[in-house]
Amino acid sequence: MSYIIGLTGGIATGKSNLSSALGAAGVPVVDADKISHGLTAPGGAALERIREAFGGEYVKDGVLDRKALGKLVFSDPEALKTLNRITHPLIFEEMDRQIAEADRKDAPVVVLDVPLLYETGLDARCDEVWCAWIPKKVQLERLMARDGLSRKEAQARVSSQMSAWEKRKRADRYIDTRGTLEESGEAVTRMYEELLRRLIKERNDAQNS
Repeated sequence: MSYIIGLTGGIATGKSNLSSALGAAGVPVVDADKISHGLTAPGGAALERIREAFGGEYVKDGVLDRKALGKLVFSDPEALKTLNRITHPLIFEEMDRQIAEADRKDAPVVVLDVPLLYETGLDARCDEVWCAWIPKKVQLERLMARDGLSRKEAQARVSSQMSAWEKRKRADRYIDTRGTLEESGEAVTRMYEELLRRLIKERNDAQNS
């Protein structure tokens, strides 16, 4: 069985950059956001259910209006719960398939890239959890700049998730991503290389005992 790392972090904390760096290092990455986008793309398995739940104004000509739906669910907790009830089971099913595929290929490590790792209870499936972290002030500034949001809109999106600080406290290890993309990527790659060395040593010790 592959060793499972859960990679998480609040919105705009640099998690995707860490995920990309691990993928570039050859680690299979199961990306929950990428799976979600596939499910809500034209023809995706979740699209019709979203249209039925929220109305045709959010799905026009078979295309999801992501901006409009995002504005709704990040301002209405019940709408967010409804969306999660639709998408999460489908996301988990595809994640299971990708993990099983990595196991079949004897991958030593698999990364589960999941923003809502703790909120969905998926941390229980992980051997350890790594977290991207930045202070909340920096997080809000990055989110506003990245998505063109007002401070109020950015605050609503940040508040819809567990705080970055709480995720950092719960994680086994965290990466401070206030530096450059390259610096953060190098830091998480070093962590992965250290983990591989540890796993190899543990395996050899077990074989020699």
